[in-house]
Amino acid sequence: MTADIARVSNLVMNLGHFLTQAAQRMGSNAALIRGSKTVTFQQLDQRVDSACAALSSMGIKKGDRILVQSRNSFAMFETMFAAFKLGAVWVPVNFRLTEDEVVYIAQHSGARVLAFDPVFRPNLTTARKVETIEHVISLDTAEEGELAWDDLASGSQVFADCAVDHNDPCWFFFTSGTTGRPKAAVLTHGQMGFVITNYLADLFPGLGEGDASLVVAPLSHGAGIHQIAQVARGVVSVLLDGERFDVEQVFALIEEHQITNAFTVPTILKTMADSDAVDRYDHSSLRHLIYAGSPTYRVDQQRALEKLGPCIVQYFGLGEVTGNITVLPAALHHVDDAVQGRIGSCGYARSAMQVEVQDEDGSALPRGETGELCVIGPAVFSGYYNNAEANEKAFRNGWFRTGDRGHMDAEGFVYITGRESDMFISGGSNIYPREIEEKIMQHPDIRECAVVGMPDPKWGEVGALALVVHPGFDEDEFAAWMGGQLASYKRPRRIEVFDELPTSGYGKVTKILVREAIEARDQDRN
Repeated sequence: MTADIARVSNLVMNLGHFLTQAAQRMGSNAALIRGSKTVTFQQLDQRVDSACAALSSMGIKKGDRILVQSRNSFAMFETMFAAFKLGAVWVPVNFRLTEDEVVYIAQHSGARVLAFDPVFRPNLTTARKVETIEHVISLDTAEEGELAWDDLASGSQVFADCAVDHNDPCWFFFTSGTTGRPKAAVLTHGQMGFVITNYLADLFPGLGEGDASLVVAPLSHGAGIHQIAQVARGVVSVLLDGERFDVEQVFALIEEHQITNAFTVPTILKTMADSDAVDRYDHSSLRHLIYAGSPTYRVDQQRALEKLGPCIVQYFGLGEVTGNITVLPAALHHVDDAVQGRIGSCGYARSAMQVEVQDEDGSALPRGETGELCVIGPAVFSGYYNNAEANEKAFRNGWFRTGDRGHMDAEGFVYITGRESDMFISGGSNIYPREIEEKIMQHPDIRECAVVGMPDPKWGEVGALALVVHPGFDEDEFAAWMGGQLASYKRPRRIEVFDELPTSGYGKVTKILVREAIEARDQDRN
């Protein structure tokens, strides 16, 4: 029996309603804590409603873009929910971007509102003059020609959430732009409703009242999605009391607030595990310390398990899929290789998501064979805003192409071998840095490493190895050791030792930054 069923409406819950629900159920509970300041869910919802009423009276409406450049703060968090409730589009940018980059994003997004942390005021003289910008808002003290966010948010108005459909955009999630101009991945209310549900099911099951989350990464990207999930369950978010990552403060806050979950990147996870503060504070409350964003080497994973306990959760995801590709839960992490079993896996497909390894023609490859990791499911974004060329490249036969290479085992666990863009060709052989880096990280004198391809007149490209080392490192001994670990054509031909590897604004060690650092040294030598 068949039937034609026409969907009457694509109406979905406005993402901002998560905050309204939390205020109704747990209004007197703390929503945000920073230092000695606490805001309850009722207070937060009231401030957001007042800001929405003020922005609406200024003509900001459904579909308008609100660009925000800010460090983590209460006000920044409020701009997110205000945009959602208005039906507007939140356009947060990495606070480390240059003025030229912010100007480009303002122009590309067509933002009508520019809201900013005053520390960035000197870098926004051109951005605030972008033709579409009509209102400039300081998230703290305002100067002439600016509005003060606190004035907008301090009223007592009630604001009804804007009605939204599944495909109405709520967030322009800009890529980091390491391979060109940043692209705006369009996230929608319907998509994000699924994403938050997925986070609650797969990343921190059982999350609820009594839990507490620590914000250690920029809210403009993955941490922002993580914190929306906390609001959905009425969980307090604790912000660092300062502008720089302070590992001592992190552990002190974990102990003080009995933190149960946090979103980190591998660099932060490694810093936490290597710090002597890990032994001086009680961190037994941690249940879900989530890490994602770049490859995590097995030796670092083992160290984290030894020092932090069985609380780490890994996922693989991109901004375009809002982090929803795979998950390796805490129960599948173990310090012992024999027990861990699937060494190097980033886990299995997230709930309602499907991962496939495809060849260059888009055909599925058998299990065990290496190809491009592709994904379908409700978490996949709507496409890049106003960028038909990028959309054409990103999708094939309906599948989103991650640009990452890897394989799957018989049980569906995914193993990433590296990004397609990281590969280089030396003497006609394809070289994937991830495999080399995993080997190098096994050497006891190596703290961090990254392999990149550099031009070479004989081989086309050769591997250059950037290292951060422990005291006592001997380069000749290390070179001899590599000879027994790697095939000759895979061994890096040059070694550069750094005090620390360069990281992006999201805390990730990126190959383009490593390559630029090595090139800068070459220029200095010449």
